[in-house]
Amino acid sequence: LPMMKWVMQHLTVVDMLYIVMSLVAFGAMGFDKRRSVKKGWRISEGTLMGLAALGGALGTVVGMIVFRHKIRKPLFYLGAPLVYLLHRAIIMPGLVRLLIER
Repeated sequence: LPMMKWVMQHLTVVDMLYIVMSLVAFGAMGFDKRRSVKKGWRISEGTLMGLAALGGALGTVVGMIVFRHKIRKPLFYLGAPLVYLLHRAIIMPGLVRLLIER
């Protein structure tokens, strides 16, 4: 419980949203990689990038590196880092400001 208390004191709702979405995106990259090796049903590239666009870009980038997945596709090796930078520079500060002004 001390960890939960620290989290509640130091992280905003926006921080928690980005953490959860990054974990989901990371997991999706790992799942899709495993399915690609086993030639099974796959997660679409649109869904993977959608997760990145909804706040999971950091998890997508880390998943690309850890699982060596989608690293040759420009949509991912250019798109996911750009989405991450967009979120960090524009969207996150705006969401934080919006929540603080309420």
